[in-house]
Amino acid sequence: MALSTWLAPSSLRFYPRSPARRSLPLALEGALNEQLSFQVCLRLDGADPRKVRLEVDGPADWGLRLRRVGYVPVRHLNTGAAPGRLEVEGREFLPGYAPDPLFDETEMLLPPGETHAFWVTVRPGPAARAGVHPIAVRVSPDGARARTLQAEVILHDLHLRPREGFAMTHWFYADALCDWYRVTPFSEPFWGLCEAYLRNYAGHGLDMIYVPVFTPPLDGVKRPTQLLRVSRSGPDRYQFDWTDVRRWLRLARSCGLSRFEWTHPFTQWGARHAIRIYAGQGLEETLLWDPQTPATSETYRAFLGQYLPELHRLLLEEDALEQSCFHVSDEPHTESDKEHYIAARGLLRELAPWMRTMDALTDIAYGRERLTDMPVPSIRTALQFHREGIPSWCYYCCGPRGAYLNRLIDTPLAKIGMHGFLFYRWPFQGFLHWGYNYWYRSQTRELIDPYAVQDGHAWPGWAYGDTCVVYPGPDGPRDSIRWEVFAESLQDYRLLQTLGIAREADLLSPLRDFNDFPKASSWRRAARQALLRQAD
Repeated sequence: MALSTWLAPSSLRFYPRSPARRSLPLALEGALNEQLSFQVCLRLDGADPRKVRLEVDGPADWGLRLRRVGYVPVRHLNTGAAPGRLEVEGREFLPGYAPDPLFDETEMLLPPGETHAFWVTVRPGPAARAGVHPIAVRVSPDGARARTLQAEVILHDLHLRPREGFAMTHWFYADALCDWYRVTPFSEPFWGLCEAYLRNYAGHGLDMIYVPVFTPPLDGVKRPTQLLRVSRSGPDRYQFDWTDVRRWLRLARSCGLSRFEWTHPFTQWGARHAIRIYAGQGLEETLLWDPQTPATSETYRAFLGQYLPELHRLLLEEDALEQSCFHVSDEPHTESDKEHYIAARGLLRELAPWMRTMDALTDIAYGRERLTDMPVPSIRTALQFHREGIPSWCYYCCGPRGAYLNRLIDTPLAKIGMHGFLFYRWPFQGFLHWGYNYWYRSQTRELIDPYAVQDGHAWPGWAYGDTCVVYPGPDGPRDSIRWEVFAESLQDYRLLQTLGIAREADLLSPLRDFNDFPKASSWRRAARQALLRQAD
C-alpha cells in the first residue's frame, strides 16, 4: 500500500483524479473569534481499497469539526467561462465528479487510484489567546501505521466586531423542506427542521430572512407555503390569523437573524398580476382569485387595503418595522414591465405610505427615476449605480459569469474567497442571492436530488451550483465547501470594518470591479496578514 497524505488550504478543490502532493507546512492566521479551515487529503495507490480513520486534536476548548468532502456529478462546465485557471476550476476534470457537499464522517473506505479530502473547521475557544496553536490530524489506515500531520493556527490579538451597514439575504424555500422531508407546512416537524436550517443560515453570516407570509411568487408556481391564514368573511372581505407569521419572526430572531424580507406582492418579471393567495394556508390549494387577476384590479386592491394595515400593526407589535424590507416584483426587464411596475408601486404607496421597497433590477433607469427605494442591481451594473450616487444593494443570479465574481461549482474557491473584500470595497448596503436551498427542476414543483442535479435541469441557462449552497441531511442541512468559503470570506468584511480601513485605501486599490480583482489566493492571504498584524 502507498498512501499519500498532505494538508492543503481551503482555497483549492481536489478531484478524484487530482495527483498526490508533497506534504508541506500549513499555517492559518486569524482573529481571536474567526473561523478558519483547511483540508486533509488522501490518495491511495495500490490494488485494494483501505479503510482510513481520521482524528483532529487541538486546544481543549476549541471547536474542531472534521467532515468528509463528498463528490457530486457535474455533466458540463458552465458556459460563459473565461480562460485561465484563476477563472475556472476543474477544467481538466469536468465533466466528472466535483467536490462540494460536506458529510459528518471521520472515516471512509479509500478507493485505490483516487484522491479524497476531509475538511477541518477550526473555531478558537472563548478563552483563546494570541499566539501560535498547533492542530494535529491523525490518519489511521487499517493494517498500517498511523501518521500525524500538523497545522499551525496563528491568532492575532483582535476580536472582529459584528458586521454593520451591509445586510445579507438568500431566498429560503420552505416548500423544499416540506417536499424533501415529507412534512406538512408549518407542522411541528416542519418547525424543527426550519430551525436547523435557520441556524445554519445565520451561522454563515446572513442576517436577513425571507418571510413567506404568502407563497413566494418566484420561479414558477410553487407548492403553497403561506404563513398567514386567510379566510373570507364576505364579498371582498377577509380575516387574518398571524400566529405562524409571529412564530417565524420569533424563531428567526432566536436563531440570530435580525432583519426580515417580505413576500413580493406582485408576480415576477413585470408585476402584471396579483400573486396566488390561498384560503387558509393553502393546504387544499383553494385560491382566493383567478391567477390572471390584474395587479391593480379592484379585487386585489380590496385585499391589500385590508392586509397592509394589519401587516403594519404586526410589525409595530413585533418591533420589526425598521428591520424589514419590502418588494414589488422580482426582476422587471422590458419597457412594459416598467409600466406595470410603476402602477404596482403606486398602489403600494397609496395603501402603505410607510412601506420602503427594494427589488432585484439591473436597468439603471429604475434607480435614476427612483422607482424603488432601494434598487438591487446585478454586479454587472452595480458600479454604475455607485458612480451615479444611487444607493443600492447588489446581487448575482445564474450570471454574470466569466471573469465576474460568483459561487458556482467551477468558480475557483480562491475567487469565492474574495466576496468579503469586494463587498467592502464600495458602499453597497447589502447582497441578495436567490438560491439557498432551491431543490427543484427549474420553475416547476418537481423535486430533484441536489446530490445528483445542481442546475435545476436547466443548463446552460442555469449554472451548476447556482441553485443551492446547502444539501439536505437527515435532520438538517449539509454545508457545501462553497458555502463554507463564502461564509469565511464575509469575515474579511468584518476585519476591514473593525480596523476602520478606508474604502479608498491602497490595500484595496487592486479591486477595480466585480470582474477585475485579484483572483489568486496569495493576494487575499497577504492582504489578511497585513491587516491582522496591525492589531499586534
